[in-house]
Amino acid sequence: MAKTVFDVLIEKLMEHRESHVDFLASGKALSFDVYQEQCGLIRGLDIALRDIHDLARNYMEDAND
Repeated sequence: MAKTVFDVLIEKLMEHRESHVDFLASGKALSFDVYQEQCGLIRGLDIALRDIHDLARNYMEDAND
């Protein structure tokens, strides 16, 4: 099955998310401010990923009607 624009976007956002998770997991957040920033970025990426998943699902449902 060919990748959709949704698939490509989700993959890219997941790469960014994993990068931030790895940063935290490796103990590189040397201050609470940096920790909070990384957590905020992860939270924002999670929200974007959920919205894109919902949009993709609605798009596919509409295409099948």
